[in-house]
Amino acid sequence: MEGLISALFVFVLASFAGFEIINKVPPTLHTPLMSGSNAISGISLIGALLVASSTENLTLATILGFIAVIAATVNVVGGFLVTDRMLEMFKKKEG
Repeated sequence: MEGLISALFVFVLASFAGFEIINKVPPTLHTPLMSGSNAISGISLIGALLVASSTENLTLATILGFIAVIAATVNVVGGFLVTDRMLEMFKKKEG
């Protein structure tokens, strides 16, 4: 139980710090920041896959790992779509 509370505390602090950092980024840096966060989300996806597949029976870790796989996948795909759309705005129009 103590490990869960400590992990939850770290998660809340990381969420708060991430929110504050992202809000301070100027709009011109959003595309490079999105590319970097896509790479980090890819690493998170690999970690979530390892957690989800590490046990034979259905436990809390497996369920949370599966939820993490879904969330990280949505984040990676959505991030690449947004990055691609933003980069399209900087290309010169032909015609």
